This record gives sequence, C-alpha cells and structure tokens, in this order.
Amino acid sequence: MHRSEKKSILCPNCRKLINRDEPVCPYCGLSRPGSGWKKTLPSNLLRSPYDMIKIIIYVNAAFYVFALLLNPTALGLSANPLAFLSPSNNSLLLLGATGTIPIDRLGRWWTLLSASYLHGGLLHIAFNMLALRQLGPFVLREYGLYRFLIIYTVTGIAGFYLSYLAGVSLTIGASASICGLIGATLYYGKSRGDIYGQAIYKQVMGWVVGLAMFGFMIPGINNWGHGGGIVAGILLGFLMGYNEKHRENQLHRVLATSCILLTAGVLLWAVLQSIYYSLT
Repeated sequence: MHRSEKKSILCPNCRKLINRDEPVCPYCGLSRPGSGWKKTLPSNLLRSPYDMIKIIIYVNAAFYVFALLLNPTALGLSANPLAFLSPSNNSLLLLGATGTIPIDRLGRWWTLLSASYLHGGLLHIAFNMLALRQLGPFVLREYGLYRFLIIYTVTGIAGFYLSYLAGVSLTIGASASICGLIGATLYYGKSRGDIYGQAIYKQVMGWVVGLAMFGFMIPGINNWGHGGGIVAGILLGFLMGYNEKHRENQLHRVLATSCILLTAGVLLWAVLQSIYYSLT
C-alpha cells in the first residue's frame, strides 16, 4: 500500500488520481504527467480550476482600488450611479486605458491588454464581475482552464483593437473579454445542437440582445469592443473546440501560460510606471 501511494499522483492538468509512471494521462491526455516541471502548470497551482475566476475578480478589484488611490482628490462622487466612485481619467490613463489617445499619441500598444482590468466606476466593475461569475464557470467547464484563459485574454485584446480601429479615443473594462466568453458560449450551443445546446444558445442570445439594447441606449458604451469580443470568442471556439470535441493539448497549455505571463508582465509594468509618473 505504501509503495503504490508513492507512485500515485494527481495529474497536473485534470487533477485525477493516476500512476506517476503513466506515459500519458488516461483522462486528459497530458504526456508524461509525472514530470517534475509540470508541477508548475497553471492548473496545478490552483486548488480548483474555478479559482482562476476568483483570481481575475481579485485582480480587477485591486486595480480599481489602486486607480482610486492614485488620485483620491479627483474621485467621481456624482449623484449619477454610473459615475459614482469613478477614478480620474489621468489615473486610468496611467494604469493602461486604451484607445486612439494612448496608442497613437503615446505608442502604448500594451494597453490593449491592461484596459481589461480597469473600470470607470463602482457599478461598472460590479456588473462586469457579476457577469464573469455567471459566464466564467460554464466556459471553464466546457472548454477547460487553458482554453478559458486564452479566450478571456485574446478576446479582450481583439475587442479593444477593433474599437481602436473604429476611432474610440479612450476605453476600459472587462466587458470585451466577457463578451468573448459570450461568443465562445454561443459557438458551443450552436455547435453542440440538441435540446441542451439549443437552450444554451437561446439563453446567451438573450444576453447579446440585451447587451446591444443597453449599448445603444446608454452613452459611452464601447459597442465596438463588445462586438469584437463576441466575434473573437466565436472564432476561438471554432478554432480550438471544446471538451466534447477535442481535449486540451500541449499547444493550449503553452498559449495559456503565455497569456498569464504576458498579462502579469503588462499589469506589473502598468503599476510601476503609474507610480513613477505620479511621483515625478
């Protein structure tokens, strides 16, 4: 019993109990799951893959608070609920708001990624994080952790890039990435078919219609970012597939790890340079 326990490990990818000497995980297909370096895979650093959603929410909340603290004398205390407790434009620009102003005038292409972690008010971040809590677990379950990370990161960049091409001067928010999750869910429902797939598709189409109506009724909504995120999510869902069609593979793991490292690097740079310019 003692010897067999020593040879048993949790797969670094799917967290199922397997033999350390397995050449390939029988559950998820990870090659050489007993290799020491694979203990550092993103999935192995979490108690549960769903913890990644909490981490994203915590990072968004931390950047929202930090943006408020960068310039506390300019807080938005308007009676307008959409503008209540809003960071100053200067703080948001320093921390990585994107659009034609930061990209064309300052050459800050990295803001296409950082803008997804900034918000313009208390209701703004609350709505986006609630949407992430609702959509995130479904996409994570059906696509897997690695494809979830790729979808969330790439669709945010794609949505903001489209809005940049459309001439949006300054924009922020996680909604482009969340719309990417909507797009991936739309593809899943349409591709899967049957009663379950159709129900998912119809439910999420309701989200899209509501989002479109909200976007055209409320001024200042980045509809280009929303639309770009949805289209990018559909394309990524088609290109990468979901668990019922294709298992996650080594390419997905490499791309997801790259997304994590790139995001961490960009956000760290945003914090450091914002502190520097605030003090000088």
